Amino acid sequence: MSLFTKIWLRKFFSINPKSLVLNSFVTGKRAMNSAILVRGKFKYAIDRSAKINLHNGELTIGYKYSEADSGTSLLKMGKNAEINVENNFDFMGGAHIMILENAKLNLGSGYIHRDCKIRCFKEITIGNNVAISENFTIWDSDVHTFEGNEQNISKPITIGNHVWIGTNVTVLKGVTIGDGAVIAAGSVVTKDIAPKTLAGGIPAKMIKENVEWR
Repeated sequence: MSLFTKIWLRKFFSINPKSLVLNSFVTGKRAMNSAILVRGKFKYAIDRSAKINLHNGELTIGYKYSEADSGTSLLKMGKNAEINVENNFDFMGGAHIMILENAKLNLGSGYIHRDCKIRCFKEITIGNNVAISENFTIWDSDVHTFEGNEQNISKPITIGNHVWIGTNVTVLKGVTIGDGAVIAAGSVVTKDIAPKTLAGGIPAKMIKENVEWR
């Protein structure tokens, strides 16, 4: 058996059979040629009315970059929940993704490293060419209410194109992170971040303007 064949077989059999289940929810351009790949340990709970819309690329859940990326991934989708995938997007091992009833998760292209936590109550949009490090948390809702402040507990979040987010960053409801921005490790983002801005801290504030990263 050739080396190429061995590599191909190893790659093929590393795909979790639950990929077939997820592909049954696919609509859009790729519906007849679905490309959701599940790798490693994976659990799911998906309402029958939920949809995964693939346009031009593939969605991978449980991508293994190293041995540290071997945690169990989880996908929960409520009634009429949607995932919209524009291009190729990878979640590494240990991703916990929850999309509640009537909520939308919109993905462009790029990756989110291991052990991310996504809680989508309304709408979260992540742009193209993003690089998001491990232990990333994003919530578009306060979940609970305070007395006298019971309005707008959920607000959409938008992360623009070509955004780099460091390790252990949390992004909270109503935030827009502009194109080309960089978020320093350990930050908590509670307000909008301008394009091409380096921001960091708790809460995150501008550190430097007109940054470029590759």
